[in-house]
Amino acid sequence: MTVSHRVDIQRVAAEAASGVPGVAALQPALADRLALAASRAHQALTAGAAPHPEAAGIRCEHTPSDRWFVEVRCILHADQRVVDVARQVRDDVRNAVLAYLSQQCPSDRVTVVVTVTRTL
Repeated sequence: MTVSHRVDIQRVAAEAASGVPGVAALQPALADRLALAASRAHQALTAGAAPHPEAAGIRCEHTPSDRWFVEVRCILHADQRVVDVARQVRDDVRNAVLAYLSQQCPSDRVTVVVTVTRTL
């Protein structure tokens, strides 16, 4: 799988997760925050470089067994039942990624893990 597939899957997963009622935001991991900070510093030094796409809250890997592993880290609204929103995020992200992959490589399988980092 190419890097562009990974970026597309991150985008598809982020759109699906963000669209679930009760999701306040996606929570970037520490590595994402550090990469974004380093990217911004590099852009400031090189002025005019293309921005680094931020994949906040989504991490994905393609395993040797043709499986995609997608982790979604999200912040939820406090007035929602966490387990229900997390299940909906998992289902919506899985369906969106499978729909994307069906156009690219239909044999792939998807595992989605949702981590709720906090509520607002």
